[in-house]
Amino acid sequence: MLHATELLGSEAYDAQGNFVGRVREFYLEPAEQGNRVSRVLLTRGKYQPLLARHDQIGFVAPGTMRLTVNEKDLEHYQPNESWLAVRKDLLDQQIIDTHGRKVVRVNDVDLAEQRMNGNVELRVTRVDVGLPGAVGRLLQGVASPALIRRIQGKLPPRMIPWEFVNLIEPDPLRRVKLRLTSSKLTHMHPADLAELMEELSPDERSSVVATLDETSAAEVIAELDKRLKTQLVETLEPGRAADILEEMPPDDAADLLADLPPERSRELLREMPQREAEEVKGLLQFEGHTAGGMMTTEVVQVGEDATRGEVVDYIRFHDVPLDQLDTVVLINTHAAFVGTVSMVRLLLAEKDQRMAALVNDPLTSVGPQTDEKEVFELFDKYNLRSLTVVNAEQQPIGVITVDDIVSRMRAKLG
Repeated sequence: MLHATELLGSEAYDAQGNFVGRVREFYLEPAEQGNRVSRVLLTRGKYQPLLARHDQIGFVAPGTMRLTVNEKDLEHYQPNESWLAVRKDLLDQQIIDTHGRKVVRVNDVDLAEQRMNGNVELRVTRVDVGLPGAVGRLLQGVASPALIRRIQGKLPPRMIPWEFVNLIEPDPLRRVKLRLTSSKLTHMHPADLAELMEELSPDERSSVVATLDETSAAEVIAELDKRLKTQLVETLEPGRAADILEEMPPDDAADLLADLPPERSRELLREMPQREAEEVKGLLQFEGHTAGGMMTTEVVQVGEDATRGEVVDYIRFHDVPLDQLDTVVLINTHAAFVGTVSMVRLLLAEKDQRMAALVNDPLTSVGPQTDEKEVFELFDKYNLRSLTVVNAEQQPIGVITVDDIVSRMRAKLG
C-alpha cells in the first residue's frame, strides 16, 4: 500500500532512464473508472508539464517512478474539469463518510498497485482521516518514508474505504462534469444526512441537495432546523425549490413557506402544481401554534360502513404512502367525523368486518383554531398517535400525528 503524499514529489524517469520530471498530481476520471489513477502530472522547471497515462507506468515507489515509454510519447498537460485531482480535490478537503455518517477531512489517500499487461496501475482504495495521515504530512520531507511508516504504525488508524466516500463539490458546472451522483447519500437516513449538512458551509449544503432527487431532497430539508431550511430553499432555483416542496407533506411545505419572505413564498407557490399549491395555501391560513397550523391534510378517509377488505383494497389501489398508514379516519354519510381505526386493529380484523366496529376509544377531535397547548394535553392524556382536526360541520380536514408533536416539543426545548 502506497500513500499519495509519499509519492508526490517523486522523480520520474522514462524508459531510457532519462529524468522527465517530478510527480505533482494524480488524476482520476470518475465517469470512466472511479478509483483508477488515469494520469500522473509531471513537471520539470520551465518546461511544459507532461501527463503519463495509467498504461505508461512501469514502477512506483516513494521517491521514484519509472515509465515504460520515452518522454516524447507523453501527453502535454491540458486542464480538464472532468478529472478529479488527488492533491487539489482530496487532500485537506472535507468529505462525507457515508458509512460512519460523519463529515471528515482527508489527511492522505492510500493507493494500491495493480499489475496490468506489464504496467502498474494505481487504484485509490481508502482515505486516511486520522492521526497517521496527519503525522505523515507533518513529517513529509523531514524524515525518511521508512521512519514515517514506523511512526505511523504506532498510531491508531482511522481509514474510510473509497466506496464510502462522497465528495462535496460546490461548483454545479464542475459537479456535472465529474458526474457526481447521489447514490451513496440516498442510502443514508434523511435525519443523519441533515445532521451532517449542519456542519457544512451554505455552498456545500447546496451542493449536497443538488445531487439528490426531489424526494430525497424533500426528506432531508424537512429534517433541517428552521434557519437552515429557509436559507437553503432561498438559494435554490424557483423551479427546483417548487419540485422539492411538492414532494414534502403539505404541513411541512406550509411551515417552510411561512418562514420565507412573502414574495419568495408567493413565487414558489406559483411554480407548484395547482392542486398541491391550493392544499398548502389552505394550511397557510392557520397560525403556526394552532391545530390547523400543525396538521397535515394527507389523510386516509373511508366510510364507517366499509369493510376491512374494501379499505385494504383502497389503500393498495391509491398507493398510500407508508407514513400515512398509522390511522384511518372514518366518516358517515354526511362526511362527518365518527372515529378512527388504528392500523393494528385493521390488520387483525376479519375481511368482512365493518370499520364502525373497529373504532378506537375515545372519540377525540379538535377544531383548527385549537391552541397547541390543548393539543399537547390531549396527546398526553389519551396517549394518542394521531388527532383528527375537523371544521365547523365536523368534517375531517386533517390530522396531527405524534411525530409532529415530538418535533414541536423538541423545538420548544431547544
